[in-house]
Amino acid sequence: MDLGGQRGPDAIAYLFAVALGALMLVRRQFPVLALAATVAGLLAYYAIGYPAVGLALPVAAALYSAAEAGKFRIAGATAVGLIVVSTAFRLVQGESAGYLIGFELASTAGLMLSAIALGATVRATRLLRAEHRRTAERSAAEKESEARRRVEAERLRIARDLHDAIGHTIAVVSVQTSVALEALDDDPETTRSALGTIRTTSNTAVRELRAMVGLLDESADRSPVGSLEHLGLLIEATIGSGPEVELQTEGEPRPLPAVVDSTAYRIVQEALTNALRHASANRAVVVLRYQPACLGISVTDDGIGTTVDESRGRGLTGMRERAGVIGGDVSFSSRPGEGFRVEATLPLGEHR
Repeated sequence: MDLGGQRGPDAIAYLFAVALGALMLVRRQFPVLALAATVAGLLAYYAIGYPAVGLALPVAAALYSAAEAGKFRIAGATAVGLIVVSTAFRLVQGESAGYLIGFELASTAGLMLSAIALGATVRATRLLRAEHRRTAERSAAEKESEARRRVEAERLRIARDLHDAIGHTIAVVSVQTSVALEALDDDPETTRSALGTIRTTSNTAVRELRAMVGLLDESADRSPVGSLEHLGLLIEATIGSGPEVELQTEGEPRPLPAVVDSTAYRIVQEALTNALRHASANRAVVVLRYQPACLGISVTDDGIGTTVDESRGRGLTGMRERAGVIGGDVSFSSRPGEGFRVEATLPLGEHR
């Protein structure tokens, strides 16, 4: 190591310059390796005895890349080590301590610190942007999942409406067809009445089916497919098929949220369908109880009764699921020979 004088620029000095510059081409792929090689090159440059060129500029890019890669401790330790070694070496060579420590040290340390800080800032910004992208992707995925859930829920609701509407219509048509066949020759008036009920019930079913199809059109009116406003027609069709149906209202009737209105209608419809199709009932009583916080529904028939088994068919399960969607509840009670009773409670709270 030459401590007595300085070598002038020659081919080896230019080779050092080219090598240090070439290291910048790989600093992003190998930041720590590029920093170590740069430090080694600078120390070798000074050890051979070439004139000082300053530390900060040759090593700044390597320090920046190391900090950008998250190697903050390595970059900081390297900067401090270089400053200490270089300052000590140059003092031994006879350079002015006042100049090195009082002037150049501040600018060299400041430039190195700025390079490290810039790399850390770029890294933090990149990580923040990546986190924002991940958050946006998660949000988009959650929205897509919620949209699929809503579509599935809408399909299930339409399927239930279809089951209830068609089930009731088929029950009425089946009973009235039997009446018409039996009275065809002996009682033309009864036959005409039965056929009239079939026509009315069929027309109602067609209207409901059209409304259900309309739900699939985003521009269509999203009014409820079934409503308590149509309860009179439902009861008339049921009466026309045999059982006597009495409607009782407790409390002051008032407009209901659409989802509660539709759910209440479907529960009554399914209960009357069961009374007509399965219970062989002669009479059914429908009670609507308008209460401040909820709507109560009771449907009771005097049919043959049975042991309650929700696993048989979809009717009872469908009623309970409909009520559960809006936070309500449905219960059933029956015993052989004692008729069947449906009790429902539908909250009015936050529905629109």
